[in-house]
Amino acid sequence: MLGSFIQAFRVPDIRKKLLTVAGLLLVFRALAAIPVPGVDPVQLRNLLGGSDLFGFLNIFSGGALSNLSIMMLGVSPYITATIIMQLLTMIFPALKVIYYEEGALGRAKFNRISRYLTVPLAALQGYGLLNLLVSQNVLAPLSASEMVRDIIVITAGALILMWIGELITEQKIGNGTSLIIFAGIVSGLPAIIQTALVNYSPDLITSYIIFAVGAVIVIAGVVFISEGERKIPVVYSKRVRGNKVLGGSTSYLPLKVNQAGVIPIIFAISILLFPQFLAQILSVFSSSLSLKLQGFVSAFLDNQLWYGIFYFSLVVIFTYFYTAITFNPEEISKNLQQNGGFIPGIRPGEPTATFLKKTTGRITLFGAVFLGFIAVLPIITQFFTGAQALTIGGTALLIVVSVALETTRQLQSQLAVREYDNV
Repeated sequence: MLGSFIQAFRVPDIRKKLLTVAGLLLVFRALAAIPVPGVDPVQLRNLLGGSDLFGFLNIFSGGALSNLSIMMLGVSPYITATIIMQLLTMIFPALKVIYYEEGALGRAKFNRISRYLTVPLAALQGYGLLNLLVSQNVLAPLSASEMVRDIIVITAGALILMWIGELITEQKIGNGTSLIIFAGIVSGLPAIIQTALVNYSPDLITSYIIFAVGAVIVIAGVVFISEGERKIPVVYSKRVRGNKVLGGSTSYLPLKVNQAGVIPIIFAISILLFPQFLAQILSVFSSSLSLKLQGFVSAFLDNQLWYGIFYFSLVVIFTYFYTAITFNPEEISKNLQQNGGFIPGIRPGEPTATFLKKTTGRITLFGAVFLGFIAVLPIITQFFTGAQALTIGGTALLIVVSVALETTRQLQSQLAVREYDNV
């Protein structure tokens, strides 16, 4: 991995892209340091440290929520908009045609609609989050004009961050949204190490050892699952076109064990966070209904067993769901048949699609269970060690390792294309 970065940095055009990405991430970190006025830092630390969900939200804001920055929403509204659009492709055939059949132009139109949807979602999430922070005494009570002002500011911050993420993605050095989250996690490592050293005592040595061993196991597991794939052999029959004979070769179709990446965890966290934001929005219309919903959510979150089971189940379900959206066996079977390809022992057409669907379902089980385990790892770790500081370690490691692998893969791809062009 380090060798790929060194080799890429020696190439002028790739070096320019790397420096552009680094500059955009620095702009993001600078904006993330600008806080909303009237913040109580002590109450904010207690809220983030005492809630797994807000700890996760801080991760997906790229660490901007930790000081209640104008970027406090992070990329969450854009991710939510993308999730909603992908869900709608299963309900409205017109959207499915745009996303799957119109190629790059259709995906660009799909992304444009997602951007438009991000604006109202950011405003709603901002309103709910501000009300929640006021109710927790993190923020001083806001007047109507102050509330409108802050909603406009943090909505603009979310849109600027979405724009920065797309600028990063255009450099083809990794996904912009993922790299923003990655930068937020990495930026917090010095503070975590400093806290661990300051609070060190012989009584905590067991917890530190468990954390270190767990981190190594999680990193190895993430690499193993992320790189794991089932290679389906594909044979292309010979075809004669003019004076040329095409085909007759053997290749393979790689089916990833974890095709969904970290997206299922993001989906699950969005579902778990939604009732809390809904309760704050309902407080405007019915305080009694809002209080009942808040009481139900608090009771559910306090029951770690049921919370962990529900969270694990959500991640597994969303892993299958997202894989079904992004992997289309019928389309792959159709493309293979049109190009004269077939899987040995499987008839082309519908039998091939059925085989691919069944195989994908089986190998996705391992990726789904692994992601679910990573999601509930903080609960398991806290149960055995009692260390609240370890509550988000598994997901953070999953994101960091996955983004590093994907970025390295894209760098290697660009280097390979450049070497091919120079031949």
